[in-house]
Amino acid sequence: MTQVLDIRDRLKDLETRFAEVEASLSAPQVLSDPEQLRKQSKLHTELSKIVAKYRELQELDKQTEQVELLARDTDAEIAELAKAELAALEEQREQLLQALKILLLPKDPLDEKNIIVEIRAGTGGEEAALFAADLFRMYTKYAESKGWRVELLSSNVTGLDGFKEVIFAIEGDQVYSRMKFEAGTHRVQRVPETEAQGRIHTSAATVAVLPEAEEVEIDIRPEELKIDVFRSSGPGGQSVNTTDSAVRVTHVPTGLVVSCQDEKSQHKNKATAMKLLRARLYELQLKEMEEKKEQLNKTKKEIAWGSQIRSYILHPYKMVKDHRTNKVIQQADRVLDGEIDELMRAYLLSQTSSQPG
Repeated sequence: MTQVLDIRDRLKDLETRFAEVEASLSAPQVLSDPEQLRKQSKLHTELSKIVAKYRELQELDKQTEQVELLARDTDAEIAELAKAELAALEEQREQLLQALKILLLPKDPLDEKNIIVEIRAGTGGEEAALFAADLFRMYTKYAESKGWRVELLSSNVTGLDGFKEVIFAIEGDQVYSRMKFEAGTHRVQRVPETEAQGRIHTSAATVAVLPEAEEVEIDIRPEELKIDVFRSSGPGGQSVNTTDSAVRVTHVPTGLVVSCQDEKSQHKNKATAMKLLRARLYELQLKEMEEKKEQLNKTKKEIAWGSQIRSYILHPYKMVKDHRTNKVIQQADRVLDGEIDELMRAYLLSQTSSQPG
């Protein structure tokens, strides 16, 4: 009960702050300063989402008070109907409180960034490559449901149309804020297409989620780069395979190497390789800053590269389990079709327990 009261106190303060910000948007000193106007407009948008939910909660409280009176009515039939309605209102209230807890989580300054996702087949051979393709499809469909844009940057396709590696960009509203929790190892248990005798196999794929870096955020000097061009290999048509269009970029100070050969144009492949390099250098920079401050974010430690976060059990029954929250969804096909919001929401709610109030 104390926690609920603390949340309401915070919400009341934020509603007051929202009114102040809303008033400032028409103030001459703000209107005449583009940077200040941008900041206040952004804050107004963020607060409006919280305040809207808070006002829904207040309206629900009023409804609850009225129904509680009816629940004490001397007419037994009216009282019984009111009690049933109270149960429904309590369920709505709990859902609103959960949504508000998530909205009140501390903001990550990277949340608004677009991302680059790298999926790599792990243990399991060809079956792992097929699972990597399933994950790529899952995230593509999830992005489509959010109205985000997906751009394939690089891929290494196997003979059965799996991926040894696939790298793609996702652009849209608050992409990193959602997708960052998908980083880690994903494991699948099923009878694969590659199995002739019907035996169950377990394989894995790793997912990395990198915030996309702008050129102004990462300073890369030309003398720090070693750029090699070579002939593309694998499927892609004659022009891809017979010209020196593939590009490999090495960042000498860190030893990071990226390559791209998907496009027919050497220029496009170089641009894509530089985009990947900036993202990886940006991630490296963020990690170094966290280590120096000795304040590693708990969430990032839990979803670090190589940690197993989720299992997809597709035989003998179909279910998906998130190991961080123990959340289980029985309809695995629905998850692989991109319906992963429920898993993300469960993880976010698990983080609210560590927050004050």
